[in-house]
Amino acid sequence: MSIRYYSTNRNLNNVAGITPFASSVSFKEALLMGQAPDEGLFVPDSIPQLLINDILKLRGKPYWQTAMLVAQAFLADEFSKEVLEVVVKDAYNFPVPLEAVYPRAFVMRLDQGPTASFKDFAARMMARLMSHCRAKGERINILVATSGDTGSAVGEAYKRVAGIDVTILYPAAEVSLMQKKQLDTIGGNVHALCVEGKFDDCQNLVKVAFSDPELAVFNLSSANSINFGRILPQIVYYIYAYAELAGAGEEVIFSVPSGNFGDALGCEYARRMGLPVAKLVMPTNENDEFPIFLETGKYKKVSPSRACISNAMNVGHPSNLARFFELYGGTVDRVGNVHRYPDIEEMRRHIYSVTVSDGQTRETIKSVYERYHVIMEQHGAVGWAGLEDYFQKTGEEKLAICLETAHPAKFPEEIKQLLGVTPEMPDSMKDLAKRKGSAINIANDYDTFKGYLQKNLKIKE
Repeated sequence: MSIRYYSTNRNLNNVAGITPFASSVSFKEALLMGQAPDEGLFVPDSIPQLLINDILKLRGKPYWQTAMLVAQAFLADEFSKEVLEVVVKDAYNFPVPLEAVYPRAFVMRLDQGPTASFKDFAARMMARLMSHCRAKGERINILVATSGDTGSAVGEAYKRVAGIDVTILYPAAEVSLMQKKQLDTIGGNVHALCVEGKFDDCQNLVKVAFSDPELAVFNLSSANSINFGRILPQIVYYIYAYAELAGAGEEVIFSVPSGNFGDALGCEYARRMGLPVAKLVMPTNENDEFPIFLETGKYKKVSPSRACISNAMNVGHPSNLARFFELYGGTVDRVGNVHRYPDIEEMRRHIYSVTVSDGQTRETIKSVYERYHVIMEQHGAVGWAGLEDYFQKTGEEKLAICLETAHPAKFPEEIKQLLGVTPEMPDSMKDLAKRKGSAINIANDYDTFKGYLQKNLKIKE
């Protein structure tokens, strides 16, 4: 049976402003649509299972082979084996280091791709899959909101991909100078808009555009983690890390610094596919809506979102919370209204969350460097602080893997100030200073944004 994808809002009858999308779509359709017509998120109607022996056989094999296992599990009915192999081999041509901090505790460095961010993993596979779905002669227009790393990863992944244009929105005051330079200078078929507002404002502009019937002619699609095509590749690195480090059937703890929750969702799906995950630790920065929800059982978004040094996680209402709620029997819409609460006790059994302040983040960067000679940037440090908090509260000593989601060289001022060292620039960033380009500045106003799209987007190749 083929896996079909349905909307998280499909049951919201008699809710003002929402007409539930009751149908299901194929993966290809979900990939190109990005978001369901009712502003819900697409989720699979079944989750394929992996055998632990098949996972363990991947030890020592190239990363793309793990990607192939996951891709075939979800997509074998819609893409040939030959196409999937081309996609994953081309997408994953860089290393994925697993760095021992101390025995039984590792950092998985997802910062070796072309934009030195974990977002490269999802964006590169997604771009290549989308290029195989596009109707001949048609143009696809990708809209993406970014709080830092998503935009540049998506832009680089889609750069020079035939028949696809990308428009990136980012908040003027919430990206680092290095991130801004990356976003502004991709060029070609990738256009950057600098919005006078916060990340949540950028995300909202994109979501409203997707539901605007007057823009339907432009074949809009999303490369944010509202698109399931972004979630699927993020399942892969949990399985890869397990295959490399764990014994047969051994339980492992993953700590995932969490903002929009797409990355952690990859771990949740990996567990449901059969990966022995003892606990998914989801630390946030001072945007603490989720840890408060897990503690109290009541959800209230943070609005406006709080500006923290882990800027890519400055999200007051994570889009992918809708998918987490769905998986645990609940429903929350895009503006944060809860229509049905999930099974909170079941969530607590599998997920642990804690808020990490900017002060704690800085202290973690310093202590990890002083104790272990490992340089972490602020997002990875939130993950490590959350892992330490979990260990202190539970006393557990299981194999633990923390995700480092960006290269420390993307935040040289912060690292130099805290540690007195300048992190070495990865090869992918060495030419950044020479790159030219600038963003278009726009107000945080939907009519202005819509006018820009109507004037600049193309319909045909």
